[in-house]
Amino acid sequence: MTDQVAQISYPSEERGLSTKHREWLAGYLFVLPDALGLFIFLGVPMVLSLVIGFFEVDGFGGYRFVGLANYQRMMRDPLFWQAARVTALYAILLVPLLFVCGLGLALLVQKSNRFNSVIRSMFFAPHVVSLVVVALVWQLMSVDKIGILSRLMSALGLPGVSLLGDPNLALLAVVAVSLWFLMGYYMLIFLGGLQDIPVQYYEAAEIDGAGPVQRFWYITLPLLKPTSFFVLMISMVAAVAGAQAFDIIYVMTKGGPANSTAVLIIYIYQQAFGFGAFGYAAAMASILVAALVLMTAILFLFTRGGRFEHA
Repeated sequence: MTDQVAQISYPSEERGLSTKHREWLAGYLFVLPDALGLFIFLGVPMVLSLVIGFFEVDGFGGYRFVGLANYQRMMRDPLFWQAARVTALYAILLVPLLFVCGLGLALLVQKSNRFNSVIRSMFFAPHVVSLVVVALVWQLMSVDKIGILSRLMSALGLPGVSLLGDPNLALLAVVAVSLWFLMGYYMLIFLGGLQDIPVQYYEAAEIDGAGPVQRFWYITLPLLKPTSFFVLMISMVAAVAGAQAFDIIYVMTKGGPANSTAVLIIYIYQQAFGFGAFGYAAAMASILVAALVLMTAILFLFTRGGRFEHA
């Protein structure tokens, strides 16, 4: 009887998955649907766009392989380089403003009370409205002579200013509308980062005699590195190739006047659906994606991915 009991084998935990491996498997299963969606609706179109960039496409099913002709045309196209300059200027103006305004608003409404809750809702409210509606309303407000903004400037002694008709002011007007629409969204992101900072750090610094500026510089900013990296990355993508840039600019100015607001995403749209140059548009889209990947890599290198630095 003792020998029979000794011969009975019990299942060992080593033969199955460990707790760590089960957690990994569960995590991957949760991520799998989103990853498949990204692959199907983002990865596959990007690969197709890269391939189409080497063809001349007539829009009626005709494809003709042209090699690097589309890229050579791009290098000689002055409108492409102008659109690249406008895109760079738009991003240089918008991204720092979004960072500063988003962080500033988050600091102002950081404390939890009813008044701050109302203020948070007010700043985030524009992000709930359709972006096309927002751009259309701002366009109507900026119409020369009859728009509210034009009348306000006339009352201030600036009757000859045309916000959307002056090539020197149109891009600034678009940046202002983009900032007004997006800063509430980035405020909430920064607010989440601020609420993750332990309050004990501030209490200890205050006991040591640190002022508000010192607490912000030596506690808040270092501990906000992951959040700051995320904000800079997504705001840069939104400024360079995001739907926000396209919708606002297309509705308000359609790239004008004199192509002063024609960012690359607008120029790509014009070439594809205005002139039927789908191969050329695909080549420019591939360059735009490559530029975004390069800028993200540079940002990751300089910020170390938002990781904390341990002494």
